[in-house]
Amino acid sequence: MAVHALWTGTISFSLVAIPVQLVTAVTASRISFRMLHAKDYSPLSRRMFCPVEERIVPSNEIVRGFEIGPDKYIVITGEELESVSPGRSRAIEITDFIDISDVDPVYYGRPYYLVPAKGGEKAYSLLVEVMRETSRAGVAKFVFGEREYLVLVKPTGQTLLLITLHYNDEIVSEEGILSEKTGPSSQGRNEMIKLIKSMRSAFKPERYTNERKKKIVGLLEKKAKKQTVESPITAEEVLEGPEDLISVLQESVRKVKAAQ
Repeated sequence: MAVHALWTGTISFSLVAIPVQLVTAVTASRISFRMLHAKDYSPLSRRMFCPVEERIVPSNEIVRGFEIGPDKYIVITGEELESVSPGRSRAIEITDFIDISDVDPVYYGRPYYLVPAKGGEKAYSLLVEVMRETSRAGVAKFVFGEREYLVLVKPTGQTLLLITLHYNDEIVSEEGILSEKTGPSSQGRNEMIKLIKSMRSAFKPERYTNERKKKIVGLLEKKAKKQTVESPITAEEVLEGPEDLISVLQESVRKVKAAQ
């Protein structure tokens, strides 16, 4: 299986620098639906509508605004936003090695694999082995795209896993979530222990499947044999068409009439 690198650079700490590539560790498995016009099944597109002028606003007239109160905004230009964005980097610089168990999973974001690039295989394997034996993970800052992420680099099997982390101010505190705290009775505690022990099992991810997805796929396969509809306009034409939504609809109507 060919590896498609999302990013290439080095993972570094102290005087160590190992060339690596970032590749995806999870794939989207959701079933997505296009929104269609019920009358003619044309694919619909989202447009920015101005309620004051009652018209579709083209992209060159759109700016960013941060809401500070009812109907009050601070306008930020693209240049201003760029001035505070992190500079592009080709290094994942580990600042700390911590015990893997120190990080609560609530901080975990999206996982990626870090694989060795050409010339870094031996050093990479050594790093994975030592981190696994010492149960250590690296904490680093990582610039990806236009954002700077806090990340955790940890071993998994023979590979390094990079997990984006939520910053501390993004975590909702558990204080106040429980309205009332009561201690369990000794009998209830013992019964709970027995129940959990009776259900103990090894985690095998292949045992768990997305049942709703399977049912939707089955439904789609069944309907595909009996009922399909055709759109008078392609999705590409909607996306690349004129900014004026009325023009898009008029073009759709003309195509329908021409086909009749």
